[in-house]
Amino acid sequence: MNIHLNKQIEMLRENMISTGMLQGFTSKETVLLSKRLDNLMNLLMIMHKGKTAS
Repeated sequence: MNIHLNKQIEMLRENMISTGMLQGFTSKETVLLSKRLDNLMNLLMIMHKGKTAS
């Protein structure tokens, strides 16, 4: 699952940067993508912590 999540994060990051370059880094779409990216990265960190605690 981490591999899939990492790919999602990378694709979303690239999409966010492209959107930011086209629409501006404070556009609603860019901010929404940034929030989604934050959520995925937080999930990855939680999953990583769970593995290291085991």
